[in-house]
Amino acid sequence: MVRRRISRVRNGKRTGTQLRRLALLLLGLWLIAGRPLPGLLVPGSGVAAERSPAGLIEEKSTAAAETLQEAEPQEAGGHETADEVAGAAQQSGAEQDEAHAEDSGGHGPRIRDVFFTLIAILVLAKVLGEMVERRGQPAVLGELVAGVLLGASVLGVIPASGEMYDIIHVLAEIGVVLLLFEIGLETDLKEMFRVGPTAARVALIGVFLPFLLGFLYWYLASPSIGVRPAGISFAVVAIFVGATLTATSVGITARVLSDLSRMHTPEARIIIGAAVIDDVLGIVILAVVSGMVGGAALGVLSITKIFVFAVGFLVLAVVLGTRFAPAIFDFVDRMRTRGVLLVAAFCFALGIAALADLAGSAMIIGAFAAGLVLSSTNQFDAVVERVEPVADIFTPIFFVAVGAPVNVRLFIPGTEDFNLAVLAVGLILTVIAIVGKLVAGLGVTRPDTSKLLVGVGMVPRGEVGLIFASIGLTAGILSSSVYSAILIMVILSTFIVPPALKVLFARKPQDSLPDSLSSLGGGLDETLY
Repeated sequence: MVRRRISRVRNGKRTGTQLRRLALLLLGLWLIAGRPLPGLLVPGSGVAAERSPAGLIEEKSTAAAETLQEAEPQEAGGHETADEVAGAAQQSGAEQDEAHAEDSGGHGPRIRDVFFTLIAILVLAKVLGEMVERRGQPAVLGELVAGVLLGASVLGVIPASGEMYDIIHVLAEIGVVLLLFEIGLETDLKEMFRVGPTAARVALIGVFLPFLLGFLYWYLASPSIGVRPAGISFAVVAIFVGATLTATSVGITARVLSDLSRMHTPEARIIIGAAVIDDVLGIVILAVVSGMVGGAALGVLSITKIFVFAVGFLVLAVVLGTRFAPAIFDFVDRMRTRGVLLVAAFCFALGIAALADLAGSAMIIGAFAAGLVLSSTNQFDAVVERVEPVADIFTPIFFVAVGAPVNVRLFIPGTEDFNLAVLAVGLILTVIAIVGKLVAGLGVTRPDTSKLLVGVGMVPRGEVGLIFASIGLTAGILSSSVYSAILIMVILSTFIVPPALKVLFARKPQDSLPDSLSSLGGGLDETLY
């Protein structure tokens, strides 16, 4: 007992030392880059905040307003026209544009700033991932926390908008494409077909039940924060809120299953299959809701067309890919150029993902299909070995980017963003989101599969929920308060899943145990759940 306590004390000291070193490292990086940490600055601190794109717009607006105020007395005297006043405001904004262009080199963010941002993202993601893994949790949880710390509400390393945000967003998209490509490589196509009907049932329940519960709650309870923007009916707002509760983030769950080495379990196959179907249905729902906002009259034929294109691309890509990809990669494998197999596999994943987006499907579905196709080639082992190190660089960027939009001030009383009503509605939406996906686990009928594990695996909304909410805010359907409540739902549903899956899988017998024990475990799951 004494040795254990001494060990715990030593581990605690090491953790504290690691945190101090990490903080000093981040501070040093940003001092070298010449960019202060805006999230840490307080009014009146005497330190100039970073001029983000949003800040520049605000500065221009302020300068223009000051110019108009100075011009008002002259205009009242009839000495200056409105056009001249507007011209003066534009000139003021142009001067600030030129000053910012000189400061940044005239070509957006400096390259060194991009490099330092990537270093901060990758180092903090790996350090926190290591710390979380040593506490017995999946590394993805640490990467999500790294995103929160680097986001605009804390350190401000990752801006909420602008050119730097766009660069990180592109790298994050590459990360999630590689993640789903890896998942496809690790997936047995025959096993996927075997669990297909079960996955379809789980997906259908997991889409329509949360949508129905979310719509009914918003429409019947009419939350006080649900003041709709002008020109938008309350029913449309309720429909969009319900839509944000539907889609599962396959990326979050897939990474957790991979970290836990459970990708080859029946639960994992059902979750991945259901999440892919879930994304297809999410595309259809998003298209329908967006059409309603735009005033388009979407009939059964239009909705069916969207669905056929989304599903048809996945089927067509797998059928044609398995027919031609083996011959193509046999030819590539005979080439002598260094790294040609890795480049071919990488381009194949990006190409199929881009074609999926072009066909009206989702890029992650295309990437998953690309992985399924290459899993049947003779170069499968070599492709996996070469792709994994590349994914280790890009995939953490995706999870950091998922955590970055989190506004921690929503949870801190006394801050300007804290609103008890918004927090309460966000918690209610979280409960609805969790219950809807847990019930989806009832679609599992296999005796060797845990209904609860499948249900929990379908819970995270992650980047998918953020996409839905962002579209609603941009389109003017959702007010900022409603958007914040949905954001709370996305945050909580994403962060609770990694530790929950860890605990549930720890209670389930390993696949390597005898069949009798595995069937006993499955029977126990059936009894309990």
